[in-house]
Amino acid sequence: MRTTVTIDPDTEILLREEMERTGKPFKRVLNEAVRSALGKRGTPVEIKALFRKPFPVGLADANFNQLADAWDDDETVRELNP
Repeated sequence: MRTTVTIDPDTEILLREEMERTGKPFKRVLNEAVRSALGKRGTPVEIKALFRKPFPVGLADANFNQLADAWDDDETVRELNP
């Protein structure tokens, strides 16, 4: 899940110190800290694929908000110019 949170300055310092100490990326340090604080250390999560085919390589770095806007624009143009 992708979300936006506001992290207090002192918490950011703790996270960045842990990143520097372990060499782990911010996302991983944050997730591990939340799991640890909530008492779910290392609990495995089963992830099932939704699709059988691999994700299209051409879309891997796409901005999906821009892509959705472009598709919406195309649809609007078609509706206005039958």
